[in-house]
Amino acid sequence: MATTQTQTPEERARKRGRYLSGLVWHAGTFLIINAFFWILDIAGYGGVNWAFWITGFWGFALAFHALAYFVDGRQLEERKYRQYLEDERRREAHEE
Repeated sequence: MATTQTQTPEERARKRGRYLSGLVWHAGTFLIINAFFWILDIAGYGGVNWAFWITGFWGFALAFHALAYFVDGRQLEERKYRQYLEDERRREAHEE
């Protein structure tokens, strides 16, 4: 996979847009299907018996999907690299 430095701004924007689209579809699917499971669970057995397990595990996966979007989308590694490089350059300048 190409690194951030070799990608154009348009390629990075397109990649982030695709990832956001995937996250939105994941969230929408989560809401619709889990609502259906909760309705089945409550109506079918007279109470909550199993729907919370599906919602819990799937919600955990959705949270990681969202976290991956926010961390990757903000290019954390590149930002930190630039920050640390600037810190090192300042430190060298003060030592001279």
